[in-house]
Amino acid sequence: MADINLKISDGLKHFSKPIEVEGRFDAKEKARMADASKKFEGLLTSMMLKSMTQTSKGMFGEENSFGGTFLDTFYEMNMSDFMSQNRSLGVAQEIYKKLTGEDLDESFKYKNINATHTREALPVKNTESSTAIKPSNSTMKRVNQFDPIIEEASQRYGIDKNIIKSVIFTESAGKNDAMSNKKAKGLMQLIDSTAKDMGVNNVWDPKENILGGTKYLANMLKKYDGDVKLSLAAYNAGPGNVDKYKGIPPFEETQNYVERVLSYFNYLES
Repeated sequence: MADINLKISDGLKHFSKPIEVEGRFDAKEKARMADASKKFEGLLTSMMLKSMTQTSKGMFGEENSFGGTFLDTFYEMNMSDFMSQNRSLGVAQEIYKKLTGEDLDESFKYKNINATHTREALPVKNTESSTAIKPSNSTMKRVNQFDPIIEEASQRYGIDKNIIKSVIFTESAGKNDAMSNKKAKGLMQLIDSTAKDMGVNNVWDPKENILGGTKYLANMLKKYDGDVKLSLAAYNAGPGNVDKYKGIPPFEETQNYVERVLSYFNYLES
């Protein structure tokens, strides 16, 4: 195969026209498009670096030396991967945005928001605290009746369904009419201001409540770079307290809340 020399004047000119997109992509489809966009940028970067090294007759020794050729290839592979992952060219960003209408860094900066990756972000496997509790049979039965809604919320916001269930176990034990002394309401215990911000019109409607609570949890995961513990702490105590204490607040209720949710999650995953 003949070597390819690249001459680039405007690297983004071929992506200037928006692509018409019909329908809404789910989290898995977006993840595949994000990965393909990054791989394309990595390939483009690799070709550019190869062209540069050919022009300079090699960056590590003579052009035809074994050591120089090996090091050049190694450098090109690793540098192209590094550059594409950090979006230094911006090509992956442009491709992804034209496909989905969203920014790549906003939608997939935090890989463990995606339902297929969430469990990787949970350092709770094989620990005593993570296996300390499990939901009662009655609680499990109540929550399971909302499985279709939970699945929809999981797909819409890219949150593992077992995390959503674990929050419901902890917040309301699956009781749709639950209300706390702080006026948090429903399955995911939304206060009125949060419900309004999340577009929930009827906080007592199971579907609206679950979708609103999951959306808020997804927002917290974005805010805290996919850190599940901090996101759960923010769900319970508010992001202001997490920011104030630069971590899980020193509130017994919040610390117990985080451990309880993770314990339920570990039970569901076992």
